[in-house]
Amino acid sequence: MILNMKYSYYEVHMKKFLTLLLTISMVTTLIISQTACAGKTEKVEKDSYYMDTMCRISIYDMKDMDEEKAESAIDAAFALCAEYESLISVTREGSDIYKINHAKGAPVTCDPRTIEVIKKGIEYGELSDGKFDITIGQVTDLWDFHAEEPELPSASKIKAALAAVDYHQIKIDGNTVTMENPAGEINLGGVGKGYVGDKVAELLQERGVTSAVINLGGNIIAIGDKDGEDFKIGITKPFSERDELIGSMTVKNATVVTSGTYERSFEIDGKTYHHILDVNSGYPVDTDVVSVSLVSGLGRSGDCDAMSTICLILGVKEGVKFIEKVDGVEAVFVDQDGKITKTRGMDTFTEE
Repeated sequence: MILNMKYSYYEVHMKKFLTLLLTISMVTTLIISQTACAGKTEKVEKDSYYMDTMCRISIYDMKDMDEEKAESAIDAAFALCAEYESLISVTREGSDIYKINHAKGAPVTCDPRTIEVIKKGIEYGELSDGKFDITIGQVTDLWDFHAEEPELPSASKIKAALAAVDYHQIKIDGNTVTMENPAGEINLGGVGKGYVGDKVAELLQERGVTSAVINLGGNIIAIGDKDGEDFKIGITKPFSERDELIGSMTVKNATVVTSGTYERSFEIDGKTYHHILDVNSGYPVDTDVVSVSLVSGLGRSGDCDAMSTICLILGVKEGVKFIEKVDGVEAVFVDQDGKITKTRGMDTFTEE
């Protein structure tokens, strides 16, 4: 994360935290509230901030778990988020990824959990024929989508950064990671948040939680159902206000991940530049997808995280083909004209 240097570190993070706290429901995927039979939904809910995003965990069906145990489960879940952030953060000094990126090709001993996430990233590099590449770190560093007055990186800097992009350079030997190119940098932003969400869901279930929603900045995981009914997940219309939806879907024991080119972007001389970068050019990928929402079962949030990014890169036509080859995953695409395209098996989605 690149900070606005007009403010102190503390001020920037407090501003960001408070803004996200007020707008957490404005993330691309929304949970549409359902009222219990008694007219009031009983739940324990907490918010916190990890992995550069606002996180919310809501535990329902309190007849099966008292409030103290529910709060303890949420606290443990957030502690797990903190642990993973300390391992896979790009910017936190001392994290495994930070050490790898600053080792200049020297081997780095990592936590086994870090190795798992890296391997997941490599897996989707293979599946996408290199279009999804977790070693795009140097290129990503050149694009500041948080700046008040953003600037285009120079062509020479992009060319130099692209020379360090190739996930095949990552060599894993047990718990040791070595970058064959000393300039290579890993960024797990396209898979890490979803992977952590899966681990949070596992932890909550181990603690006896049978009905909950985990929201890690729009990566939604629904454990069980609510009062015998599926959770209803609304998909926000791109570029719209918080209450405008393209539709909704009903899910239980499922993950829903939405990604969009509109999430982080800026405009210069009438042209919009978004944050999904082409590993070949170093510039934002040319795509007709504005938003894509993937739904699958529990334990697949990390997979959907990576696949949603791949779909943005591929475009609607090829993205649909890609998802329809993957078992147990369905998708809803929104293109630049607002047209909605669904994969064949997406039968729980209803347009507004």
